[in-house]
Amino acid sequence: MKRSQTRRWLVLPALVTSLLAVTKAGADSVTEWDDRACGIVVAAAVGPAVENRVLAIVATAVYEATNAITGRYPLSPLGLQAPGASVPAAVAAANRTTLSRLVPSRSAAIDDAYRVALAAIPDGDAKTRGIAVGEAAAEAVLAMRADDGTSAQETYRPFTSAGVYVPTVLPFALQWPQRRPWNLSSSAQFRPGPPPQLTSATWARDYEEIKDLGARNSTNRSAEQTKIARFWTSTSPQLYHGVIHSVAGMPGREVTQNARLLAAVSQAIDDAVIAVFDAKYHYNFWRPVTAIRNGDIDGNSATERDGSWMPLIETPMHPEYPCAHCIISATVGTVLQAEIGDGAMPTLTTASPTAGGATRSWTRIEDFMSEVANARIWDGVHYRNSTEVGTEMGKQVGTLTAARFLRPATSDRVATAGGH
Repeated sequence: MKRSQTRRWLVLPALVTSLLAVTKAGADSVTEWDDRACGIVVAAAVGPAVENRVLAIVATAVYEATNAITGRYPLSPLGLQAPGASVPAAVAAANRTTLSRLVPSRSAAIDDAYRVALAAIPDGDAKTRGIAVGEAAAEAVLAMRADDGTSAQETYRPFTSAGVYVPTVLPFALQWPQRRPWNLSSSAQFRPGPPPQLTSATWARDYEEIKDLGARNSTNRSAEQTKIARFWTSTSPQLYHGVIHSVAGMPGREVTQNARLLAAVSQAIDDAVIAVFDAKYHYNFWRPVTAIRNGDIDGNSATERDGSWMPLIETPMHPEYPCAHCIISATVGTVLQAEIGDGAMPTLTTASPTAGGATRSWTRIEDFMSEVANARIWDGVHYRNSTEVGTEMGKQVGTLTAARFLRPATSDRVATAGGH
C-alpha cells in the first residue's frame, strides 16, 4: 500500500504523553495476548504452517497499534498515530480483529477473551481510541497480507501407474513456496545446494547414524535422548513462542519492545517456513523410513537395507531436506540474539505438549539450536546434514529479519510492517 492510501486508516489527534506513563498492565498485555493467540490458533487445528502465518499477521498488527500509541520507534508507512490511547485496549482489539478474520471457527473463544480484557480497562477516551487504533492496524495488516499466495491451489499429482494403489495422504503445505514472504526477496532467496550424493561418504555417515539412533526400537539411543526427541516432536508455535517470552519477560522491557520483538520473530518464522518448503519441494529428498527400507538401491555399498525399519515418531508428510524444525529454531535464536546484543541472554524456557507439558531450559542460544537439531535425528526423521543446512538457513533468515526490523529507537530509518 502507498502511504497516502494507508494513512486514511487512522490519524488521531496528538496528545502529550510519555513512555513513562505506560502501565505495567500495558507492558504485559502484548505477551499475555500472544499466549492467548497461540492457544486459540492451535485449537483451530489449521496446521502449523497456517498457524505461523496467522501469528505473524496478529503480531504485526499488535506492533503497529502499540507503536502508534507510544511512538517508541519511527512510524511505519501505515501512518497510524494515537498518542495517549490505551495500549491494552489496542492490543486486545488488534488481536480480536485479526484472529476473528483468520480463525473464524474460534470466534466464541476470541470474543470471550476480548470481553475479559476490555472489562479490566477503565472506560474513557483512551480506551475508545485504543480500540480504534487496534482495529485500524489489524485491518491494514490484513489487507497488506491478503494476497500473499496462501490461497494458491495445490495441484499435487500422486506418483503411480493406472490402477495401482498408492498412499492417499497428500503432502503438507504444497503451495507454501508460492507465498510472498514478509522480508525475504523470494521464497528461494536462501535456497541451499542439493543434499549429499547417495554415493558419498556423507550420505553413508548420515544413513548409519539415523538408522541406529533414530529407530523406534533403538538400543543405543539413551533415555535422555528419547525424552528430548519426544519434546521436539511437537510442531506447535507455542513451543517457540515460549522461548520468545523468555526474552520478552526480562526486567525493564517496555511494551513496544515486546510488540516489535514478537512481530519480528513471528514474521521471521513465517518466512523460514516459506523458505524451507521451497527447498523441500525443490529437491524432494527421501525420508529415512523410505531410504532405509530401500538401502539396497541407493548405489552405496555402505548402506545396508532394513526392510522393517521404523522411526521413533511418525514421519511428517513432506520431503526431508532441509530440516524445518532446525530452520525455525535457528531463526528464532538469531533474532533473539540480535535483540539482546551484547547483553546477558536470559534462561530460555518452553514447554512441549508432546512431552506432557514438561519444560526444558537453555542458557545459551547455541545449546537451544543444537538440541533441536539432534532431536530430529533421534526422532528418526532427519539426517545430520539436513539439520546443519536447516540451521544455517535459519541463521540467514534471522539475520536478514533482524537487520530490517530491529532498528534502534533513535534511528531515522522507518521500521516497516514487514519489508514489503
